[in-house]
Amino acid sequence: MAAVVAVGLVAAVVQWLLAHWWVLIFAVLIAAGAAGLWLQQARQRAEWERVRARALRLRIAELDSLDHRAFEFAIRDLMRRDGCEAEQLGGAGDNACDVRATDPVGRVWAIQCKHRRDGDHGSAVGVGVLQQVNGTARQIHGADIAVVLTNGRFSSKAVPWGREHRIHLVDRRVLGEWAAGSRPLWDLLDRIPPPRRPTALS
Repeated sequence: MAAVVAVGLVAAVVQWLLAHWWVLIFAVLIAAGAAGLWLQQARQRAEWERVRARALRLRIAELDSLDHRAFEFAIRDLMRRDGCEAEQLGGAGDNACDVRATDPVGRVWAIQCKHRRDGDHGSAVGVGVLQQVNGTARQIHGADIAVVLTNGRFSSKAVPWGREHRIHLVDRRVLGEWAAGSRPLWDLLDRIPPPRRPTALS
């Protein structure tokens, strides 16, 4: 009985729409207008996000105040500010890469973040962390540039070890200059490999 009533209602609605076809056209026009408005707002939101990202500046004290996960997202956002495609990977099974990014010239970055609540008064980042990154950055993450980054400091043994094994170290001073300035990270580091693809100026 319910099925018969439902079929009857559908038939009645169809007949009414056929008799009042202009209502259907009006509804389609309203739906199209709403969809166009939604798309326009989505484009505006995306553009506002790009503007916000380009203007991103962070003081070292702000980075100190974050927890380790928020610190990783801040580093991701700084890479995006500089024109990279970047994602936060940190967590269980991240294979010693908290942020993976591709810069505007195609180079892949694997960044391991070490947040110190006490800044450079906290424990130094040692060789063990660098060894983990050295074993995964290129082999697993396909990185051209392997980075260990901290708002603290590195041990005296970590610095020469990193140089020998092509691990770029970003300490508190370099991080502070990068986060608060307008220069991309690759402008602040030595021995960066050449671009994978030509730049627009090439």
